[in-house]
Amino acid sequence: MTSDAFTCVLDIGASLGECPLWSVDEQALYWIDINAPSLNRFEPASSRNIAMPMPEAIGSYAFREGGGFVVALRRGLWLCDRDGRVTRRAVEAPYDQKRFRFNDGRCDPSGRFIVGTMNEAQDGPTAALYRVDRDFTITRLFAGMTISNGLAWSPDGRTMFHSDTPARTVRAFDYDEATGTPSDGRVFAQWTGQGERPDGGTTDALGHYWSAHYGGGRLVELAPDGTRVAEHPLPAMCPTMCAFGGPDLRTLYVTTARQKRDAAELAKYPRSGGIFAKRVANAGRVEMRFRG
Repeated sequence: MTSDAFTCVLDIGASLGECPLWSVDEQALYWIDINAPSLNRFEPASSRNIAMPMPEAIGSYAFREGGGFVVALRRGLWLCDRDGRVTRRAVEAPYDQKRFRFNDGRCDPSGRFIVGTMNEAQDGPTAALYRVDRDFTITRLFAGMTISNGLAWSPDGRTMFHSDTPARTVRAFDYDEATGTPSDGRVFAQWTGQGERPDGGTTDALGHYWSAHYGGGRLVELAPDGTRVAEHPLPAMCPTMCAFGGPDLRTLYVTTARQKRDAAELAKYPRSGGIFAKRVANAGRVEMRFRG
């Protein structure tokens, strides 16, 4: 059964909710509030949320194969245990920390952590995308964006999706899983409207790419060839990213933001900053874990 409407399953008023990832083993949704900053564990069955404070802004994270997490903090990539206790820095930040921070990140089909940065002043396309191998070697893959976002892979692992939010563009790349190298970047989808800013994204089992449009109050579902399948409105103007969860991976969860929204908008959408969910027809896929 599917539902046309999203409902708020966690009315938490996050400043900048982001990066939802579903843990199949725990049947729980992990997510972050970049500004709090915190890594969170939400249990849909009990509606309980556990916030694990981070020492500085957290842009993204990934589950580790051996347990715990790798977290992308402002000063670099750190390891932390399952309770969110930061243990050691594995990779130093490859940028000027006064101008940049890590942003969207996700494991590729082979368990490498791919993570991008954002130019916080948004005054030019000076951010970059990096690959972190299992031995924690970090390699710059490409640059030329302002806010790196929207990472996802096709079900066969041969295509990588990536968005630059201010450019309102999602690009597709051929992806060499053996080396973790994207190539032949081309425009997959592009928009021009004020509310058409592609933020985080994910793919389902059919290869559809789901893009959260920050400021547009909706998710846009795109077919593998980039054509629009559907738009899914939310009762919040700033969705940031989506993830498939639930026992059958057919519950679509969406994180949202509340930061910098005016009083009139918050009066109209009082649950902005919450987590929303609805049942969908297509199942998602199990999230890869970092093998380092």
